[in-house]
Amino acid sequence: MEDKYITIKEVALNNNCPECYSTDGLLLTFKQKFVETKFYKSITSEIKHDIECKTCNSIIYPVQWTDEIERVFEYQKKAFTSKKSSIYLKKLSWILIGIIIAVVIATIILIIYLRL
Repeated sequence: MEDKYITIKEVALNNNCPECYSTDGLLLTFKQKFVETKFYKSITSEIKHDIECKTCNSIIYPVQWTDEIERVFEYQKKAFTSKKSSIYLKKLSWILIGIIIAVVIATIILIIYLRL
């Protein structure tokens, strides 16, 4: 299963790009992991961040960050609020839960009936 991430927040940074030294191309993106299966949809608490330069089309890894980029990142990280972790059960899950409950109740009734 492939990991899916939904973009929660994008911030344009006015810092110099370590690759091309442009001041108008840096974009900080915060993403949150999203899981979807046949049975449920879930937003997890796992957060991923990227800094990308739109001018030179390169990803700026933390090793390349300058002190200014690091300070701005820490500020934005503190200001960032993620979506609450949640799980949404799909229709198939509810059907299976209903079937399991029905089988358990039928088994209990059958046991009680046979003992009488």
